[in-house]
Amino acid sequence: MFKKVISFAALLAVATTGVASAEALKVDKGLKKYQAVGGVSGNLNSIGSDTLNNLMTMWAEGFRKKYPNVNIQIEGKGSSTAPPALIAGTAQLAPMSREMKSSEIDAFEKKYGYKPTRIAVAIDTIAIFVNKDNPLKSLSMQTVDAIFSKNRKRGYETDIVTWGQLGLTGKMASQPISLYGRNSASGTYGFFKEHALKKGDYKDTVKEQPGSASVVQGITKDLNGIGYSGIGYKTSGVKVLALSEKEGQPAVAASYENALNNTYPLSRFLYV
Repeated sequence: MFKKVISFAALLAVATTGVASAEALKVDKGLKKYQAVGGVSGNLNSIGSDTLNNLMTMWAEGFRKKYPNVNIQIEGKGSSTAPPALIAGTAQLAPMSREMKSSEIDAFEKKYGYKPTRIAVAIDTIAIFVNKDNPLKSLSMQTVDAIFSKNRKRGYETDIVTWGQLGLTGKMASQPISLYGRNSASGTYGFFKEHALKKGDYKDTVKEQPGSASVVQGITKDLNGIGYSGIGYKTSGVKVLALSEKEGQPAVAASYENALNNTYPLSRFLYV
């Protein structure tokens, strides 16, 4: 175990030192440079969101540059695995792509006598991916709902099952849409269900994947594929569709700026 208690805020400060970003946030120039302390060693476990895997790995690498005697293990199998691990004490960090449920908070408080600390560590966009060779450029949230949901709670008039219904012509017009998504252990699965499908039910034809990378890999190999995950998993084999809130409105790209100003329909905070 740690010989000294190091706050997660300090971990973030260390981990982000020297990490460049094309769209970096402005940092308060008055902040003092972080000073490492001595005698820190032990094990630190992070269990939770697959969406945050890449960031947690980056932060862990940055932390270990300051504290090489700390062993950090990161496991990302879905946000629903985070609260049980935190409550059981098998994880000290619980990355999640959703907020903790009241029942999860109550269970933690019952055991420890206080509520868990929640830190919003990033802003994310859930991207709608298609194969890189798919000519489609954008969708409305109504059509997204009609593609993925049985219920069409956003009011689109018909079920969407072929690419021709979305305006594609030629050979793709008659091709069935192949659906990819996350499994129910994922916070992204729950967020997409609540916000994109208005709590409607997923179609039975959605190919549920254990991780975000699997969603993207499936679409890369499938010209007729479409799916959703955090945008951090984008590769050269897929492209991201712009989204409009309603039919006829301008579509908005899943960009950093549009996530910050809340104009992209599927933006969210990520938490530890």
